[in-house]
Amino acid sequence: MRYFRLSEPLLPYFTSLYLFDITVPAGERITDCLFPEWAALRFRPGTPFRAALGKDPLRPTWPFGVTGPTSHVLHFDTVSCLAWGLGLQPAGWARFIDAPAGNFANRLFDGMTDPAFAAFAPLLDIVSAPGHTADQTAARITAHLERLPLGSHAKKAEQVAAVHAALRDPATANVYQIAEQVGVSTRTLERICGRWFGFPAKQELRRQRFLRSMARFMMSGYRSWSEALDERYYDQAQFVRDFRAFMHMTPSEYAEMPHPVMHQIMAQRLVDQGVVSCAEMQELKDATAPVAVAARN
Repeated sequence: MRYFRLSEPLLPYFTSLYLFDITVPAGERITDCLFPEWAALRFRPGTPFRAALGKDPLRPTWPFGVTGPTSHVLHFDTVSCLAWGLGLQPAGWARFIDAPAGNFANRLFDGMTDPAFAAFAPLLDIVSAPGHTADQTAARITAHLERLPLGSHAKKAEQVAAVHAALRDPATANVYQIAEQVGVSTRTLERICGRWFGFPAKQELRRQRFLRSMARFMMSGYRSWSEALDERYYDQAQFVRDFRAFMHMTPSEYAEMPHPVMHQIMAQRLVDQGVVSCAEMQELKDATAPVAVAARN
């Protein structure tokens, strides 16, 4: 697993650019699942992943597959593969995508056929081109992103980023505090969240609270759910209800599953979601160090 830092002008709009290089024994597949996340673009020449949201059955994806903002677990399996991924933050959606994020929430779709993502389609050719090192490919991806045309609502990106920052703040307890911090009415806040985040503000707060608890649990070495709970939870029963709603399984069922891919990427993904700081990332990496699949780093 490798991560590549994008150029400074791109950082407010995208999460990490990453490269999977996974080796699986012939005839086998590995299975894992992802937490709810912002929109993600994945480029996979060759045999596609199989993926599904929530309790849906696994289905083949596409060479350029897009996952809209999600509030459900994403299950997937794969054979040996080399694949690139890039997360699109809400401010990036406002800056580059003209269609409402709510139209794509909890959906998997073909990025090559949806006009909203046409500007990203050339990235598939970039990652498929032979004769380039990973660093060269990352540089070419960055150069393409820097040339992207702005969407018709690009001026809203700064306001969207302010809402995003309030959502990520552990001190934020409710939507009224977000509206006050950003300087908008609660009705306007709901329009902003539906248009560029994909879900109502209250649901976004629930997701952040849930992910913060997951991060604490993993940094504790998977020892105690009760000690990991975010202070915004009333009790463990409320957390379990949220866990079932987001992950479609119990915390114990999740903890008992093998996570060959997530062990590799968990720390960075939680940083990307604004759940842990960069300073906490190494601690999380140490806590999730065991892996169950051969992977070339």
